[in-house]
Amino acid sequence: MSDEKEQLKIAVLIPCFNEEATIAKVISDFRKELPSADIYLYDNNSTDNTAEIARKEGAIVRFERRQGKGNVVRSMFREIESDIYVMVDGDDTYPAESVHDLIGPIMRREADMVTGDRLSGRTYQRENKRPFHLFGNRLVVFFINILFKTSLHDDMSGYRAFSRYFVKTISVLSEGFEIETEIVLHALDKRFLIKEIPIVYRDRPKGSVSKLKTIKDGFKVMRTILWIFKDYRPLVFFGFWALIFFVVGLCAGIPAAILFFITFSMANVLYIILSLFLIFLSIILVSVGLILDTVVKFHRLGYGRVINDYLMDNPVHIEKNRMG
Repeated sequence: MSDEKEQLKIAVLIPCFNEEATIAKVISDFRKELPSADIYLYDNNSTDNTAEIARKEGAIVRFERRQGKGNVVRSMFREIESDIYVMVDGDDTYPAESVHDLIGPIMRREADMVTGDRLSGRTYQRENKRPFHLFGNRLVVFFINILFKTSLHDDMSGYRAFSRYFVKTISVLSEGFEIETEIVLHALDKRFLIKEIPIVYRDRPKGSVSKLKTIKDGFKVMRTILWIFKDYRPLVFFGFWALIFFVVGLCAGIPAAILFFITFSMANVLYIILSLFLIFLSIILVSVGLILDTVVKFHRLGYGRVINDYLMDNPVHIEKNRMG
């Protein structure tokens, strides 16, 4: 295994914003575990000495001026060439010694993405001082598991390993912390092989401050759930709202219609018109859902062709990355 690691090119990717209290240890720990790896730090407009410290520790420092983790990850994936990619946060909450467990399945062709799972054990629940973040994580992964019929545990982990062709065939659209969810959805929707490896989680050390905001990011969690339904299961999303409008329309229309035929009172006509409008709207929503569901299926077929073209154009990388 160690010989194969030496043959493969490994890149450790660290997106960072104001992590001067922890970044030296993170780089040092990963340098110890992967001596031949290239360690990249992408500084996202830090106002402290994060970049200077990282450079002194031997990391390759680059800058992303567009604020947001999603923007950083997009630049990392686009600019860096490697066989295996390890992405980790710069807050020293993830154990570097677990990196061998993460990259192992990639090397053995068992996975295209391996996630450091914080939630299967009890360390995250014990160490994390922000209980709403745990609730939000579990809520999002709950809906993902229902939609994709999977049994994932940790949707928002910042510690992952990727194969080359996973990184080079994903189109990152997110700008902020929703990037982890987007990566997971991409892997599930495009049928990539996913594996989760339980890891020990530790809370940020003293002097290190989380960039997550409980209320603001809580709204992002709800927005993410709606986005998942709309973009990946449009028929379910629009069908749900169609059902609501249809039921409300019937509830408003049936009593009004009965009273109209009994009393011939024009006061009930408005309710009948409202009912017909809601039922018509529900039909439109179902039609939109069916059309978008067809578009999504054609997109998956087109993406499959992109994957095949990439594999044909990059045989050396794939062969190295797919060693048995």
